Amino acid sequence: MEIKFLFTQEHILALGVFVATVIALKIFKHFIIAKLKKLAEKTSTELDDLLIKIIENIGWSFYFFLPLYIASQFIQVPEFIAAVLYYAVFISVAYYVIKGCQDLIDYGAKKIILEKRKEEAGVDTGVIDILTKVLKGALWGVAVVIILSNFGYDVSALIAGLGIGGIAIAFALQNILVDIFSSVSIYFDKPFQVGDFIIVGTDMGVVKKIGIKSTRLQTLQGEELVVSNKELTEARIHNYKKMEKRRIIFGFGVTYEISTEKLKRIPNIIKEIIAKAELAEIDRVHFKEFGDSSLNFEIVYYLNSSNYVDYMNTQQEMNFAIKERFEQEGIEMAYPTQTIFLNKTQ
Repeated sequence: MEIKFLFTQEHILALGVFVATVIALKIFKHFIIAKLKKLAEKTSTELDDLLIKIIENIGWSFYFFLPLYIASQFIQVPEFIAAVLYYAVFISVAYYVIKGCQDLIDYGAKKIILEKRKEEAGVDTGVIDILTKVLKGALWGVAVVIILSNFGYDVSALIAGLGIGGIAIAFALQNILVDIFSSVSIYFDKPFQVGDFIIVGTDMGVVKKIGIKSTRLQTLQGEELVVSNKELTEARIHNYKKMEKRRIIFGFGVTYEISTEKLKRIPNIIKEIIAKAELAEIDRVHFKEFGDSSLNFEIVYYLNSSNYVDYMNTQQEMNFAIKERFEQEGIEMAYPTQTIFLNKTQ
């Protein structure tokens, strides 16, 4: 039995186009990309290296189906085969485009994380990781819709169904989604960071972790307080870590029995005590008022630290010094008293 293969001029041309396209793509991949890689090594930016890596990661399917599809344009092929070749090339191109976009997203996320870690050691990058995954998922979703559309399917009903389903899911997960979006807002707006001492309403503590749904504080009593991110974005927050200086106001009273001479010496005594404190700067000392049972003074100073423990240590140091100096000067601190006058009648 003799088998004859009939090659027309069109078949030879198509075969030549296929071979030429394969060779051109191979030259581009192995020689031109190699030259570009050497040039990229001389630059300081990493983006050109990433683009070359994306091109290098293109697999054999693209290099096979694209030349085959181009060659098929020069001969008559059955519609079924033409459609298969078209969809194979389209899917291959879409796949590698999505993979390249994912690499770009990873590159951008990595750069953001590195910048955040330079600004703050141990920063929580959970929000960036979630946004990265959401963007990647959205890319694949868009790719699937586009591929189905090119296959001839009516995607309008699918998009409408996804929209309705998305709305239903959003309603079901409303509270969780609000907290997630709040965490994104906290991450980019930065009203506070890990390590900051904050007050939210009647609660206060040091921020230990900013999560996706909630933020954890360690209170002054030592327990862990979990606050939803939604509540934090809606509340007024006092962030004491942001203070460069802490303005302190305190006062005391002395007895009415004190002499005017000693009374006038008190402001200078207080100024001397505050001047010896390492972190304190005096603002003012005044004999403020005649109280019900004491002569009251008001003192204002600035603490050159935002740390609460530094404030308490400095205030304690001053209190000890004031008590000691008053004892030396014979100045009595006042305490609540009442004097009762009795009239003796005949």
